[in-house]
Amino acid sequence: MANSTNHSNPNHPVNPRMTAFRVLMRVQDEGGYSNIALNEALSAQKPEPRDRAFITRLVYGVLEKTETLDHVISSYTKSGARIEPEVRCILRMAVYQMAFMNTPDSAAVNESVNLAKKRKLLRATGFINGLLRSFIRDGKQVALPDPIKQPEKYLSIRYSCPLWLVKLWRKSYGEAICEKILAGLEGRPPLYLRTNTAKLTTQKLTELLQSAGVKADASDIIPDCISIEETGDITLLPGFAEGYFHVQDGSSQLCCMAAAPESGSVVYDVCAAPGGKSFTVAERMGNRGRVVSCDLYPHRVELIAEGAKRLGLDCIEPTVRDALGEGQPECADLVLCDAPCSGLGIIRRKPDIKRKPQSETEELPDLQYRILENSSRLVRKGGRLIYSTCTLHPAENAAVIGKFLRNHSEFEPCPLALPEGVKSAIDEPDWQITLFPHILNTDGFFISCVRRKD
Repeated sequence: MANSTNHSNPNHPVNPRMTAFRVLMRVQDEGGYSNIALNEALSAQKPEPRDRAFITRLVYGVLEKTETLDHVISSYTKSGARIEPEVRCILRMAVYQMAFMNTPDSAAVNESVNLAKKRKLLRATGFINGLLRSFIRDGKQVALPDPIKQPEKYLSIRYSCPLWLVKLWRKSYGEAICEKILAGLEGRPPLYLRTNTAKLTTQKLTELLQSAGVKADASDIIPDCISIEETGDITLLPGFAEGYFHVQDGSSQLCCMAAAPESGSVVYDVCAAPGGKSFTVAERMGNRGRVVSCDLYPHRVELIAEGAKRLGLDCIEPTVRDALGEGQPECADLVLCDAPCSGLGIIRRKPDIKRKPQSETEELPDLQYRILENSSRLVRKGGRLIYSTCTLHPAENAAVIGKFLRNHSEFEPCPLALPEGVKSAIDEPDWQITLFPHILNTDGFFISCVRRKD
């Protein structure tokens, strides 16, 4: 997949556009994750920092803006014309460079034609050259659909989001919130840390980071949450080796707060890897009690173990366990069930999610329900069960927990323990909440809480 040459051989320098092209085609052909394909290519080629930044921006940019780029391309091709996948990829890259990266027009056109030649797409070079030059002559403008006559198509192209997803959010949350979701999921996501309160205070951690030149700000709403910018390698930050913090989005931190774990209690985190919620729960418990932190795969359980060791949280018990497997019944005071989901709330982090077909989401609610139902058996009388996802899809969220309550009269809704500044943006009961990116600048997330009756 990766180019076999790198900057260690000055006679064969890295071609940044070829590298980006290969990563994008791998994601398209294999349906893999862009971060994995990109990291493998960069590790193999070791490009200079400037080329590395160019490749990274181009790959993620094309994935984020695919609908917009295809709209531009289609406006310069005959209706129904078929464009080969490799040619379309080259065109997407070129249009993105000119419309969103301020790459000189001549470089974008010439390098795209050269890339086609290197890929032996000789018959397409004239087409590529002509289309791109027409785009330049027209001022490189993206002509959007009429927002009144075609509101869903307008939103799809304007925010580069699949039409099915625009329709889902518009129907589920209303037009105003739909557009705010789309706008909130654009660009790069913020980075949040969670203070290890078993070791120090958030004020001390903030001061430590700031003294090292890191832009660090403690949240006014989410306790012990710090947003940071311009950090570079997280593992090199002051306090990382000492276990003073771990990386965790604000939405996930709110989920742990909503769970209200008590010191000395028994907690099961049934889909835990890489361990962020287990760590936060253990810290909120003062590292007293038991946090059984489970995952299906041993290598992911090892990640939990490494994180717990670094943070000094010895109440965590990393455990290989199938969330659909058997467990000791009614043994836990609190069970966290953060179920596998479509991930529509974390598109900023994984733009590939927008490229997944709608059909991939259709079987998830059944799996989520089975995991939730199985996990509920662990909850003792009077204990609580948190069901959460990082998606914005009612069929995976309220519908799943609603079905569970209808089928399990031994459970009842339990109000969420959330900070005063966290309010629902839609009509929801006090025992569940959907967190939208545009509200607190967190990931999109769903949290609900039920309790086993005494």
